[in-house]
Amino acid sequence: MSETGEIEGNILIVDDDPSVLDFISSALMAFHYPVICSKNAGEALALLQRNAVVAVLSDIRMPGVSGLGLIERIHDINPEIPVILMTGYAEVDTAIEAINKGAFSFLLKPFKTDYLIRAVEKALKYHRMAEAEKDYRVMLEDTVLRRTRELAETATMASSLSVEIIERLSAIAEFRDSATGAHVSRIGLYSAKIAEAMGMYRDFVEKIGLASSLHDIGKIGIPDNILLKPGLLTEEEFEIIKRHTTIGAKMLSGSADKTLQMAESIALNHHESWCGEGYPRGLKGVTIPVEGRIVRLADEYDALRSKRPYKLPLNHGDAFRVITEGDGRTSPEHFDPDVFKAFILMAPFFDEVFTAHQDKHSSRR
Repeated sequence: MSETGEIEGNILIVDDDPSVLDFISSALMAFHYPVICSKNAGEALALLQRNAVVAVLSDIRMPGVSGLGLIERIHDINPEIPVILMTGYAEVDTAIEAINKGAFSFLLKPFKTDYLIRAVEKALKYHRMAEAEKDYRVMLEDTVLRRTRELAETATMASSLSVEIIERLSAIAEFRDSATGAHVSRIGLYSAKIAEAMGMYRDFVEKIGLASSLHDIGKIGIPDNILLKPGLLTEEEFEIIKRHTTIGAKMLSGSADKTLQMAESIALNHHESWCGEGYPRGLKGVTIPVEGRIVRLADEYDALRSKRPYKLPLNHGDAFRVITEGDGRTSPEHFDPDVFKAFILMAPFFDEVFTAHQDKHSSRR
């Protein structure tokens, strides 16, 4: 009921006995309940379709569809409508069957008016609670959908911002080294393809494809006379060059962004070797983060293929042989065996990427 004592709908009474219909409808209207009456199930279902009904009182035994069958039909239309069955037979089996069919309760004929009103009040209370719960579920679903949409939009914005930050940082590095633009693009493509061939999750593949572009960001901190020196480096100069790993990691440290966190790891670890002969920390085997192991090989291949101030570029076949067989400076032992296998599998792709993305100038690795 509302605060005025009214209910927002009708009570449907179904009975093939006109005297019963008259008694029940009169009793309910005396308590200001709106009622509609029907003499059979077919008519009741038609009324249910055309009218707002909040509860049903039905005789359990009627010609054609019984009260038990009517319950199922009613709940097909609206499962929230409580159905009170009326019967003149105190049969336990019938009562159990009625409950199993979804009856809210049942009344034994003949019943007193106060029993009828009490049963109706309970049914109406149930209906109000069921409707309130349904409204709450709808509201909750709408809230969840809205929040999900907002979170998705926020994630998209954050992802776009992350990409923009990385692109801008890569551009800064490119100012110091004019070969970096095409080089970092290739490293991203190589790294993503290796990760994919290794069966990495899609999220990892996408992140390493982007984060690897910052592997040499630390070269910003290397003096031009060493970074761009047209010749072999002295031992002291090479020690300075090696600092670009720690410089890059320090530049990228402290970010809450997952891609920049991976970029920090790559900047620090992309010159570590599986055999422990790399730098800056001399890590060995699986102590090297997998993203560093992947970029290690990708960067090696690209360096072999690229022209440098101190060397001529190799073709794909020669670069492949150096990596897979060694040349005194580069050795297969430098690489994670799983990364190594993925490279061998994807080698034709590496050649295609290098051919499609060419550097314009030379650089030092």
